[in-house]
Amino acid sequence: MGQGIPEVVRGARSRRNLLVAGTVAAVAVVPSAALATPGSGVSGTVLAKGTSAGTLRIKPPKGETDVVVRTITIAPGGSTGWHHHPGPLVAVVQAGTLTRTLDDCSVEVTSAGQAFVEPSGGKHVHVGRNLGTEPVVLYVTYLLPKGAPFSVDEPAPDCAQG
Repeated sequence: MGQGIPEVVRGARSRRNLLVAGTVAAVAVVPSAALATPGSGVSGTVLAKGTSAGTLRIKPPKGETDVVVRTITIAPGGSTGWHHHPGPLVAVVQAGTLTRTLDDCSVEVTSAGQAFVEPSGGKHVHVGRNLGTEPVVLYVTYLLPKGAPFSVDEPAPDCAQG
C-alpha cells in the first residue's frame, strides 16, 4: 500500500461521493412542491389588485414602522385637500378614476385596476380629486414611522394658486 491512502478508505470515499452525487441529482429532479407542506384551514381574499405603470420604488422609513392598510372612498366632486405623507404608500384604485395634482402642478390620472406609489415627505405635496361621476375607492398600504399620522395638511403650491 505504501504512503498513499489505503484502498479501503479510497473505496469508502468513492462510495460516499457517489451517494452524495446521487442524492443531489435525485433532489434536483424532484419538484420543489414535493418538499412543501400542505396548508390547512387558511383562506384569503384579494381586496384589490392593480398594475403599476412602471417600477414601484419604495423606501421605507428608518426604525420602527407602522404598516396600515385602509380603504379610502372619495365621493364624486370630492378632494383630499393638499397634503403629504410622513411615510410612503402603495395605492390600488379599486373603482373610479383618481386625479392627483402634484407639487409641480403636473397631473396624474389613475383608473380602476391601476396602482401607484406616493413618496413621503414635505417635498411630495399633492391633492387627490374625484372628477368623475362614481365614487373613487382606494386600497392603500401605508409605511409610516411609528406613531405618525396618515397625512399632514399643506397649503397649495404657488403653481396651483390663481
